[in-house]
Amino acid sequence: MKILYAVQATGNGHISRAAEIIPLIEKYGTVDVMLSGNNAHLPVSLPVKYRSKGLSLFYQSGGGINYTKMITQFNPLRIWSDIKRLPVNDYDLIINDFDFVTAMACKIRGAFSVQFGHQASFQYHETPRPAKLNRIGEWVLKRFTPANFHVGLHFESYHPNILPPVIGEAVRRTIPSNQGHITVYLAQYKIGDIIQQLQSLTHLKFHIFSADVVAKKQIKNCELFPLGKESFSHSMAHSMGVITGGGFETPAEAMYLGKKIITIPIKGQYEQYCNAEALKKFGALVLYDIDIHFGAQVDRYFTKQASQDFPKIAFVTNQEIVSEFMKLAIKAKSIHHQETPLPEATALEGLINTNFPSASSAINIMP
Repeated sequence: MKILYAVQATGNGHISRAAEIIPLIEKYGTVDVMLSGNNAHLPVSLPVKYRSKGLSLFYQSGGGINYTKMITQFNPLRIWSDIKRLPVNDYDLIINDFDFVTAMACKIRGAFSVQFGHQASFQYHETPRPAKLNRIGEWVLKRFTPANFHVGLHFESYHPNILPPVIGEAVRRTIPSNQGHITVYLAQYKIGDIIQQLQSLTHLKFHIFSADVVAKKQIKNCELFPLGKESFSHSMAHSMGVITGGGFETPAEAMYLGKKIITIPIKGQYEQYCNAEALKKFGALVLYDIDIHFGAQVDRYFTKQASQDFPKIAFVTNQEIVSEFMKLAIKAKSIHHQETPLPEATALEGLINTNFPSASSAINIMP
């Protein structure tokens, strides 16, 4: 079986998840990777065959999305060219982790695809949302990467097609402890803003990870680290808790390790507000900004608030997750082909196909 796995490279969560499960998916066939986006900070050790700058999110100081940078980076002609050149019909199964380019290529050519990942869970209304829905946010989560079938990942199985979180094997092998520090990763804030708020809490120690840090250094009670998956996971495993954004992978790992969580959703990112709503059930403290009250809230949550037993996630092995996903995906494709007859070839389809490279040639979409 030839499998195309499309990965969104905005942030680090998609890449981290792909690195864990692609070796397991390779047991079912040959896997090529389409990497889309250019705003991740982790090194990529995946079998990447195709690249596109795609559509990426960028953040600005103060915790919000930098729409100006997003617009200046957006190039519709380049994206359309990438869509036309991606040979989706060469593959038996296309797995899409929230990549727009691959989704559009499949839609245009009628190629069956499965959306897999956290965003796919929002195709099901049972997945938690804030009390006030955001119409644009709902549209993005449901329509940004159209697919024929959706298998989600979330903290709970809100629907039969939603599986438990993928947890890295390095985290699974870790024996957690509490060495007294708090691990901090807030990609949407400048390192100076974070230090300013935390250095007054002299009775607490912080490990702060940021793309702004080049080399490890100490500033009062704050130890600064460059971004690195292994060093971050090690710090979190031996912390008393974590302060992070409203993403999915880091809170899931923190709960697996039994850590307390403060989450600050990125402003304007609706998915993170949805995640925050789900995290409340697990005892997480949800804040919506770093303001003058932030230090007191951190102090109260980690040192003064009585500990309690939080509900647990029903974790399973990554192999079990992949096995269940492949079973669902293969069944869905079989049903789809039984119900949908193949359309006759058209002149337009033939014209489009002449722009494809041959099946044996590797293309590199990104210049």
